Amino acid sequence: MVNYLLARFGYMITTLLLISVVSFIVIQLPPGDWLTSYIAQLEAQGQEVDDAEIAGLKALYGLDRPIWSQYGKWISGFFTGRMGVSFSFNRPVVDLIAERLPLTIMVSVFAFVFSYAVAIPIGIYSATHQYSPSDYFFTTLGFIGISVPNFLLGIIVLFGAFKWFGVDVGGLFSDRYVGEPWSFGKFLDFLTHIPVPMILIGAAGTATLIRVMRGTLLDELRQQYVITARAKGVTETALLFKYPVRLAINPIISTIGYLLPAIFSGQVITAVVLRLSTMGPMLLRALISQDMFLAGSIVLILSFLVVVGTLISDLLLVVVDPRIRYESSAELR
Repeated sequence: MVNYLLARFGYMITTLLLISVVSFIVIQLPPGDWLTSYIAQLEAQGQEVDDAEIAGLKALYGLDRPIWSQYGKWISGFFTGRMGVSFSFNRPVVDLIAERLPLTIMVSVFAFVFSYAVAIPIGIYSATHQYSPSDYFFTTLGFIGISVPNFLLGIIVLFGAFKWFGVDVGGLFSDRYVGEPWSFGKFLDFLTHIPVPMILIGAAGTATLIRVMRGTLLDELRQQYVITARAKGVTETALLFKYPVRLAINPIISTIGYLLPAIFSGQVITAVVLRLSTMGPMLLRALISQDMFLAGSIVLILSFLVVVGTLISDLLLVVVDPRIRYESSAELR
């Protein structure tokens, strides 16, 4: 297992380096750059910018260097906490990420737990009550959750809450706590605001997980070993959770690899609609303004979550499924 983990960490580092190169180049592919947009804004306001000032700004932000030099400066400082300076915010990237990271993690954890805590029981229930009215009900909800964009649900919830109840459910805090340091009162206020973003951000993932759990469990319940165990008098509850559920949950565990970064990014448009001060809206602003250091750093963090989530999925599968544990051990030998 140690050799396996060392090999995986080697693959992770290589993958992240390749992703960093590709993302850094892609961010700069659109014509122009942040400085071009900034100068255009100044000129639109009637201010004249001479060549000397433009050259000074390029030197200040390192835009006068070739792209490989800019990438080298950014990636060499990334692992030491020096991720460069955000052009649009005019602040160190590490400070911007540090400000939004705690809230992003908290929202992500709530949405992540909600998705799995709701999807797995409902998927099991739907599979064991196939074609019942409750199964049709949950199936319909699942299709709605998959087909309707999260941001559209967010708009509907915001409109409905304000029109019929006069309540603004956007944001993560009340006005009195915005910008205030953390306290017990602010944390309680956060708990009163978290249900709406938790449900809306986790809705699509929950709906997908329900469908996956239901389908895989139905396949397992038709297997010969289940029929044989039932014929030998094994109780339905013991039979269900000892074998079929343990095998049917494998695809659910595998989804951690992509669901974790998707939730962490806050479903960017949904976070914008709900006015969440998480990483998603900041990433969108960075991409629009071609703020390469900020956008590249966030993309690299999300990529790190993908490879870490995949590793967690593989390790959990080894724990849950003895067959994978045996195959992994045999491969290492």
